[in-house]
Amino acid sequence: MKIAVAILEDGTVATHGGRARHFLLFDAACGVPVPSGRLDLGPDDVLHHFGDGGPHPIDGADLVIAGSSGEGFVKHMVRRGIECVLTAETDPLQAVLDRLAGSVKPAAPMHHPHSNPHADDGHHDHHGHG
Repeated sequence: MKIAVAILEDGTVATHGGRARHFLLFDAACGVPVPSGRLDLGPDDVLHHFGDGGPHPIDGADLVIAGSSGEGFVKHMVRRGIECVLTAETDPLQAVLDRLAGSVKPAAPMHHPHSNPHADDGHHDHHGHG
């Protein structure tokens, strides 16, 4: 199983999967996660903006883990054949271990940035979203 964990620049699990530009990659073929690299997305490849019509660098993953996301992100992942898991865990390796053990810490409900100006994760787009 190939796992991509959305991370922030400080290395913690990203609070908004669809806006994440960085992913830690793990291979868990034997049930034990082994770090296998990092995926850094350019601005045009951020999943919040990228459509379902073409190939994407995340396509090799079987599972994406993020701290939270909107319903659209989860649907995009499903359409790509990628399972999406949301967690309150902030350590990427622990988030993977939790998922493999079946004990994911539930993520808090996502607040849309328009309704909660304090929900900023430091990422801004040109459409007025967080």
